[in-house]
This record gives sequence, structure tokens and C-alpha cells, in this order.
Amino acid sequence: MFGVDHEGADPGFSAVGEVAGDRVTVTVTGEVDMATADALVKAATPERVTAATLDLRAVTFFDSAAIHALVRLAEHYPGRLEVFPSDRVRRVLDISGLGGQPWLRND
Repeated sequence: MFGVDHEGADPGFSAVGEVAGDRVTVTVTGEVDMATADALVKAATPERVTAATLDLRAVTFFDSAAIHALVRLAEHYPGRLEVFPSDRVRRVLDISGLGGQPWLRND
């Protein structure tokens, strides 16, 4: 298990990754915004993995920088990304037109 340094970011934010085989699973808590979105991407892209699971069920805030981070990860892991959103994240993705993405999972 590993965490990502997010110097200057919200102290309530964390992105903890765990690699099993070729997949990283990242559990994210707190606010994902301009200050923390890069830390999310960094946690989700360790070396030698080809798939990612993001557990965003404990995310309390999600802005356009966070949306951009998800789009970057979907491009980085084509067909090999899955995202488990909180209700708040799902609402933001639905409003932004991304609610129907194949990587978005139900709880």
C-alpha cells in the first residue's frame, strides 16, 4: 500500500493505492479539486500497471479538475479503468455528461 504526497492540499484528502498484479486500486477520501487532482492521477499511475480501479465512494467534493483527472485516467487505461463514485461524484459526472461512461460502476 502506498500514499501520495499532496503537499499544500486539503489535509482531509488522501489517495492510497494498492497494486495487485497489473491493477492498482486507489481509495480516495475528501475533496478532489485543483489542489488534489494531480495527486489522484499520480496515485493511479504507478509503474508497471495496466489497469486501475478508483474507489471514490468517500469523496465529498469533485470539481472540473477532478473530472479532467478522470478523463486523463480513462485515456491512460483504455478499457481497463473502473470507477466507483460517491453519490456526489455521480451527480457531478451526470451533470457534466459523463454519467454514461463505460468505466463508471454502480456500488
